[in-house]
Amino acid sequence: MANQKFINSLKKEAQNVPPIWMMRQAGRYHPPYQEKRKSYSFIDLCKKPQLAAQVALDPVEDFDFDVSILFSDLLFPLEQLSMGLSYKSGPPTLEFQLQSHDDFKKLKVIESSETFYDFQANTLKFLIEKLPKDKTLLGFVGAPFTLYTYATEGAHKGNLVSSKQGLYDGRFQKFNEILLPELLMNIKVQLNAGADAICLFDTAVGELCFKDFKQFIVPVMRDIFKNIKSQFPDKKIIYYSKLTHLEYLKEIQSDELDVLGIDWRMNLVSALKELGNDYYIQGNIDPVWLHLSNNDLLKNLEILKKQVTESGVDLNRWIAGLGHGVLIETPEENVRSAVKFFQEISY
Repeated sequence: MANQKFINSLKKEAQNVPPIWMMRQAGRYHPPYQEKRKSYSFIDLCKKPQLAAQVALDPVEDFDFDVSILFSDLLFPLEQLSMGLSYKSGPPTLEFQLQSHDDFKKLKVIESSETFYDFQANTLKFLIEKLPKDKTLLGFVGAPFTLYTYATEGAHKGNLVSSKQGLYDGRFQKFNEILLPELLMNIKVQLNAGADAICLFDTAVGELCFKDFKQFIVPVMRDIFKNIKSQFPDKKIIYYSKLTHLEYLKEIQSDELDVLGIDWRMNLVSALKELGNDYYIQGNIDPVWLHLSNNDLLKNLEILKKQVTESGVDLNRWIAGLGHGVLIETPEENVRSAVKFFQEISY
């Protein structure tokens, strides 16, 4: 394997600059993506491997990110479970939601995971052929609670009353009995196809109180991490949870997990001090900073750098990035400026 800043970081090799990548670095803000959308649907861009590979490769070539991530969608497991996933109206829609136990009778696996997720495997293989050898390749899936939230509510919005009730009436457990074997196979397909690491994105889980997170979520996630590492000991695992506080992340306590992604509401220095001995910490920058003037963006990044360097924490434990995805209409010159800023850091 060629010299890769991201992988070197996780191997505890000291570097004078942090690796940098951003969730949703391939997407609607980027002109090459906008051009492709004039000719292809979102589903085409996800499921036609050569197109999907080029979408993932474009921002790496343009901005020199250290990582390329599979271009896909985290809701495809719900399509595999016969929930009628569609993007024809724009935002994703499902034909039904899991509002009662009777709704589970409608769930059935369409086909083998190897067949269903073959488009992701082929995308990753095309990426490996084109991706510079000093770049790291990430796969990703949605974490169980976030997928369950969409299956129950039809979207991640509102107070998630039905989803939270489902933790107590057995729907979450029943959903996991069906989902987890498929989700683990989805992960296996991506890692077998050549991904260096797998990301599990949990954008809805921070809506839960700490008690429910500890009781219902942590045991499931620990089991997933153990399962992955038992089959792929050399692959890296990244878990990102939006809106979770430091107390939540301290509770995970997994020897199998490599990287914790944190959002912009958390203090980066505190996260590195509290969690940096156990995990690498990724992200934290407010995505809205990329909508500021370039001057204000760079001032904020300088302030962040000063806070972290003066704190005495080990910066080799940090992977630079955003606390969530790149927002639509983000000025691409600010993305380029942020990447350059981190490439020129010295610590």
